[in-house]
Amino acid sequence: GFLFALSFRPFHVEPRNIVGDDAQEQVSSEAAALSSRVHYYGRLTASSDRLLVPPDHVIPSPEDIYVYSPLGTAFKVQGGDSTAKNPSIVTIFAIWNTMMGTSILSMPWGIKQAGFTLGIIIIVLMGLLTLYCCYRVLKSTKSIPHVDTSDWEFPDVCKYYFGGFGKWSSLVFSLVSLIGAMVVYWVLMSNFLFNTGKFIYSECLFSHHSSFVLLSINRWTVDVFWENSTGQVFDLWWSKTNTIPFYLIVLLLPLLNFRSASFFARFTFLGTLSVVYLIFLVTYKAIRLGFHLDFHWFDSSTFFVPEFRSLFPQLSGVLTLAFFIHNCIITLMKNNKHQENNVRDLSLAYLLVGLTYLYVGVLIFAAFPSPPLSKECIEPNFLDNFPSSDVLVFVARACLLFQMTSVYPLLGYLVRVQLMGQLFGDHYPGFLHVFILNILVVGAGVLMARFYPNIGSIIRYSGALCGLALVFVLPSLIHLTSLNRRGELRWPSAVFHGFLVLLGVANLFGQFFM
Repeated sequence: GFLFALSFRPFHVEPRNIVGDDAQEQVSSEAAALSSRVHYYGRLTASSDRLLVPPDHVIPSPEDIYVYSPLGTAFKVQGGDSTAKNPSIVTIFAIWNTMMGTSILSMPWGIKQAGFTLGIIIIVLMGLLTLYCCYRVLKSTKSIPHVDTSDWEFPDVCKYYFGGFGKWSSLVFSLVSLIGAMVVYWVLMSNFLFNTGKFIYSECLFSHHSSFVLLSINRWTVDVFWENSTGQVFDLWWSKTNTIPFYLIVLLLPLLNFRSASFFARFTFLGTLSVVYLIFLVTYKAIRLGFHLDFHWFDSSTFFVPEFRSLFPQLSGVLTLAFFIHNCIITLMKNNKHQENNVRDLSLAYLLVGLTYLYVGVLIFAAFPSPPLSKECIEPNFLDNFPSSDVLVFVARACLLFQMTSVYPLLGYLVRVQLMGQLFGDHYPGFLHVFILNILVVGAGVLMARFYPNIGSIIRYSGALCGLALVFVLPSLIHLTSLNRRGELRWPSAVFHGFLVLLGVANLFGQFFM
């Protein structure tokens, strides 16, 4: 969904989600009543009836509208009249920026789980399938007759076709994607903070005062552990799973209780910079290491994995979330200057995203030095295959840590707005309500970072679960229901979209049995 930051104006249409100061302090009771009446009567009129359309001064200014991805990136909407809308190139890169998330770090691991050849095939196929389902979401508002759907989002469409079940199912699975992203963020922030602190300790504070011993190679380089008493104390209090996840509570839990998330929205541009830097880092490492490939189609060897593996559903689960933008694509496309190019621009954006995932996944997998190491050593977060002492990787971790620290409160705000808004009709019903919700969300992140810090598995489970509803099932059922109501349903369409539903179910069950 999208968020509004209110500015001081005579009247406001009361938004569902608010970023900014308390709405009650800015919207008078008269203005709230007027906006409610305008909103109500606007739903009763046809789209061609302009009599009850809200005037310009009722609508928040375009610069105050944002769209957020479940994975944390944000796109600033340029709305208003047609002169203020975005050209195709801006729309394409906005979708790319919004879709790029933490899944990119697990792409080499996903290819390893599926096999090099099969992994590439699955990335292409999943990109095409999720693109088609996203296209169905984009077209879903156009198939509703005699209703003005210009301000509708996908949950509104679900409610129109399936009533309360559609509304709550879309809400629940949207929360799954958001909370899953927050858990992944907590695991990654624990990882990045640990390695950043270890780099500062080893390279800056004690690089000339401590002795060390080189251990056996278990990743790309050797690990260094301090033998003196200072190093032992540091390792005791600076542990990736035992202490760091709890240290983050002190920093992030207070930020989640803010009424407004507008301050953190200013740092979302760091997501783009982080992805660009990761692409540079991957390119540089691949040039330095070269390619290490040996094709074994179905049999494993000491250093290489088969080209086709039965663990491929793990990659498809990751890709379901990696290509997920279905819940905000309608809003993003509303701001495209040439609406007739929406399908083309969406397709080009998916192509760009798919090429980015392929580039990072293929290069890291191919450059992984086998021998002496086995491809099985590729980690779910490929940055873990580099030592803490690597300066370029330290910069990447530090940038990602800062970016995720600023985005995490935004994700928490989205969870609060969606859940509290539906349960209590207010995005901030009280400090106690918000605090309990934040404790539960933070607790989930701490537990996973402490006992199961595998971001690849967390991403694939949450991706397959929310993707089942929001990517495969709901778009397909809505399209079939629309065709049936118009008397245009034919068996090829029924078979194909039924296959998509079964594919989503198989993708979910595959995470537990493969």
